[in-house]
Order: sequence, then C-alpha cells, then structure tokens
Amino acid sequence: MAPAGIAVVGASLGGLRAAEQLRAAGWRGAITVYGDEPHLPYNRPPLSKEVLAGEAPAAVTTLRRRPSVDDVEWRLGTAVASADLAARTLTLADGSVHGYEGLVAATGVRPRRLPLSGGPPRHVVRTLEDSAALRTELAEGVRVLVVGAGFIGCEVAATARKAGCEVTVVAPEAEPMMLAVGEEPGRVLRRRHEARGVRFRMGRLVAGLTAGGAVLDDGSECAADVVIEAIGSLPNVEWLGAGAVPGQGAGAGPGVGGLDLTDGILCDAHLRIGGLPYAVAVGDVARFPNPRYGALARRVEHWSMPSDCARHAARVLVAGLGSGGGGGGRDGGGAGGGDGGGEHGLAPFAPLPSFWSDQFDVRVQSFGLPGAGDEVRLLAGEPDAGDGGGGGDVVYGYYRGDRLVGVVALGGTRAAALAGGYRGELMALPDEVRKSPVL
Repeated sequence: MAPAGIAVVGASLGGLRAAEQLRAAGWRGAITVYGDEPHLPYNRPPLSKEVLAGEAPAAVTTLRRRPSVDDVEWRLGTAVASADLAARTLTLADGSVHGYEGLVAATGVRPRRLPLSGGPPRHVVRTLEDSAALRTELAEGVRVLVVGAGFIGCEVAATARKAGCEVTVVAPEAEPMMLAVGEEPGRVLRRRHEARGVRFRMGRLVAGLTAGGAVLDDGSECAADVVIEAIGSLPNVEWLGAGAVPGQGAGAGPGVGGLDLTDGILCDAHLRIGGLPYAVAVGDVARFPNPRYGALARRVEHWSMPSDCARHAARVLVAGLGSGGGGGGRDGGGAGGGDGGGEHGLAPFAPLPSFWSDQFDVRVQSFGLPGAGDEVRLLAGEPDAGDGGGGGDVVYGYYRGDRLVGVVALGGTRAAALAGGYRGELMALPDEVRKSPVL
C-alpha cells in the first residue's frame, strides 16, 4: 500500500499539537488525525472543575486550532484497532486499512476501573460525556464516595463538596496526592480539604460495593448515593500490540511485537518508537527517559507534556522521513535518514515537567519532578497556619543530594509565583546532559 502522509492516532491535545508542530517543522504533505471520540480536540482539566460544577459550558473546552492545520483531515469517531509498523498500515475498527508514511502515537490514557460489580451509580471523569453524566448526580445532600485521592479524586471531591454534597474520599496512600507531592505536602492538602468538610479514609481499600455504598478492607462501611472512580489510568496501547517492529519479529522484545508496552509505549530519548525513524509517540502514552533525572523511562501525565513532546517529536519525525512532503521513501532516506535527526542537531528530549491542580481556593503548582528527589525541604510558609490548620501559602523543594529537582506550592497566586521563581534553577541541565551528543 502506498504511503499516505503522516497518521496521527489520537485526536486530543497531543494529536492537535502534533499536527501543528509537524507543519511548523516543515511537513507539507498530508496529515490525517484519527480519534475514537466524536469531538474535535478539547481541554480536559475543566471537566473535573468548572464544567462539572456548571460554572462553564462544555463549549469552552474546545481547543483553538492554528490556521496551519486547516487542511488536516480529522477522522473522528474512528477507532484504530491495530497498527502494523513493518507494513506501515493502520486497521480501523470498521476493518478498513490505511497506509501511512510516518506515524504519531497520541492515544493517551483511559480511566482505570474498580474490579467490582454492583453498587450505587458509578462514574469516571475523562470525557465530556463523563462530566455531563456526573453533573446530573451532584446536588445538596447527595452522599458522594470518591475512590482515589490523586489529581482527579481531589478535584472532583472539591467540586462535589462545593455543590453541597457529603463527600468521603477513600484511598490506600497515607495522604492525598502523595504520589505526586509526597507525604508532608499531602498532609497539608488533606487538612485544607477537611477544613471545608471533605472526609478522608486514607490507608483503606474498597473491598466491595453494595446498594447503599461500599465496604472497606477493614470491614467498615461508607454510605454513598454516588461512587466516583479515580484510581488512576491505563495507557491506550492495545492497538500497537499486533504489529512487529521491522527486523525484530513478533515477541522479540519485552512487550508485544518487539515493543515494550508494559506501561505506555517505551520510546528512546527522541520519542521514537522501537528506534524507528518514522514512528514517534507524544503525551500521556509515551514513556521516555528524561536525562534531567537519569536513565529511567517514565510516563508523565501532565497537561504541558503533549505540547512539549509534540515539538520535539515532530522535528524528529520530519527529519527521519527525509522529506517535507512525504517523498522521502519507505526506508527513511534523505535528510536525516535513519538516525532521525541528522544535521538538525537535536539534543535528547529533556523537558521540565509542570502541573497545576485547583481544589477549592487552593492551587497546587509544581515545576520539575518531585518524585525524583530523595529529600523534601520547606522553602517558604507555615504549613499549619491559617483556617483549620493549613491555610497559608507554602512552598516545598525536592532535592536529590544538593540539586533541586522539583518544587511544589500550595496556596494562592503568591505561592504559585514563589514556585515559579525556581524555574531557572530547575531548568539548569546537569553537566552530563549538556555534554551529551545530539542527533
């Protein structure tokens, strides 16, 4: 099958940014974006906050598209069932087969679900439809059980409580958002939620669901009219499982078909899939080593990551294809050839992760990678000051040895600004990264 430009699989933020950055990188050929949802790309963070609260219409989530992608073909409501990386083909859910010259995997993640049956009405928050369905359940006096205390769990708990619901959060960790910010900042965040009426059952698991709520692993019960599942996510990688990497054969690697798909798509330091010059991954689904923090490959589910990934991956892909318009040939010849970079001089992808989360009037703002630190230090503020013991602005620093690798602020605009003041220090690359070879 003849090549048909670049296929972008995934039509959310990552897919949109990939299409825009491919044009910015000089790709003049066809771009087709495949998405299993019926919507054009939209912004997901408001779904657990403003949209869920009814403070903003769903239309405000639609992402603005740059004029450069006006000629991009959007195949929405069209799921990709499988990909053959050797033949460079995609098979859609309807059985049709489509060729491509270059591939961008931007399929993101889906909510993990409780392996339990029954119970009160159960919801997740990932799509516009999810948010709309949950919105109809939230009202004064409704008993809401939130299972999970990460980003979505804490944000939805705050939104439900502001709607007048009785909210209980159950999670196995010692403190909310502990995996993202650590135990001490998590304790401060929990006290701010508790000051506003949210109840927590930390260190507990849901063992079963009943018509009236849930039974926890210690035998206690939580009454609930609505259950919200916020127990993490699963990368959407199944569509890549059937295609072998050229020259490796099926089952040649730790994943399927020569690919490591154990936690997202394992990529190299330039976001290439299986080392191929014509296939890259962006956003939540990409697992890659960030030389700022060592050789360990990680997935980073932050809002900024799809845009950061797309900028680098697009340049790598266009250079790897060896042509700006789809004429580089099936073997990745031309400028850049098979090494995916050539004279473009791309250093390894080394983004500075960042995230924010709005919960009540508290903004959690982070720069860097707190989880890479081995020591947490209080940089500013008094954690137990203010209403209910935890209302003041605080900033924490995360250190690996003497090197600052992350910063987290809890509070208002002043706290966020204080955290932002450390960006320069966090942006400094270690010597071994600055001296690393470029493509």
